[in-house]
Amino acid sequence: MAGTQYQRAVPLEVIDNAFVLATARCLARPADAPPLSTIRSLAYFLPVIDEVLELNPAPNYFHYLRQKINRVGSVR
Repeated sequence: MAGTQYQRAVPLEVIDNAFVLATARCLARPADAPPLSTIRSLAYFLPVIDEVLELNPAPNYFHYLRQKINRVGSVR
């Protein structure tokens, strides 16, 4: 999976941002929502990586998400 992303020339920043986006979505899920599947490989993140590649976010969007994640993490 990682080799495929390398061959596609996916920047590491895009993969990092996909992890951030997936984490933010996970933390924002309602407590009574069905549990998500276990992350077993990079394949879990492929749809999010593709989404980030297609997004045209504001320059500070992922910085904002990181701040939100840090705030939630410090509360837990």
